Amino acid sequence: MPEAAGSLALAIEDFLSHARDELGLSEASLDAYGRDLAQFQAWSKGQELDGLDSLNSGHLRAYAATRHRQGLSPRSIQRQLSALRRFFKFLRREGRIDGDPVEGVRAPRIRRRLPRPLDVDQVLALLSIPDEGDLATRDRAMLELFYTSGLRVSELAQLSWERLDPHEALVRVMGKGRKERLVPVGRPALEALEQWRRTQAGLPKTELDRIFTSLKGKALGVRAIQKRVAYWSDRQGLDQRVHPHQLRHSFASHILESSGDLRAVQELLGHANLSTTQIYTHLDFQHLARVYDETHPRAKKSKGNG
Repeated sequence: MPEAAGSLALAIEDFLSHARDELGLSEASLDAYGRDLAQFQAWSKGQELDGLDSLNSGHLRAYAATRHRQGLSPRSIQRQLSALRRFFKFLRREGRIDGDPVEGVRAPRIRRRLPRPLDVDQVLALLSIPDEGDLATRDRAMLELFYTSGLRVSELAQLSWERLDPHEALVRVMGKGRKERLVPVGRPALEALEQWRRTQAGLPKTELDRIFTSLKGKALGVRAIQKRVAYWSDRQGLDQRVHPHQLRHSFASHILESSGDLRAVQELLGHANLSTTQIYTHLDFQHLARVYDETHPRAKKSKGNG
């Protein structure tokens, strides 16, 4: 067993020397690689592995699973696997191993942090933008459309007037994967958009006929829109800095809380998979159970004999 541990230790030492002398990695990077590889070496020794050639993808998966059970975050496990990939790539190039034991090994999925949805009162406060000039007119239309239609910020930035049908109260949105969808637009948003359209008519035109432009006629980019949403969340006295994605999330949460119709929200958001919509929401199990009890014909408890 000491011989096996020594062979792995020697390989790690050679790799770190290569990283320092030939790759020129910083001391901080070398320390990080050294820590990650030392932890793997200690685990390998505990598993009584025979040597470098005995390592396979099953061992690496077991190592990742062990680290996960020990409480290491998916992101940290991902970093450790990245260090091991680089280490084994070096060993293959040096002819010291034949295969790649890390191939196909993945860290646990990183759970996406979802923004806390605004409650209805917070949304109403955010949308109550005073009439104080052209910028306020534009921004009110922008925020109303975000919340009424649940658009991604990139989708809103790309919108042109030809995609809005005020008579049918619909907007045609080009979403991810160049997939187009129709999304309803509420009356307050339509009124705000019409007010902005009249204002914009007196401003320089953009070549692409974009809905949301600067007062000089330049189409607003994603970053500019994010800044305006953040500005109004501060200005309107909300207790948090609001991001456009938070309005999309609030849109989804509020519809789900009222209807429980996950499929409808999936269509409105433009999600390819229902699982994405489920991750996206904060709808708790109790609410789902209540919707089930109230709607499913087999969910009703018999009033007769138990």
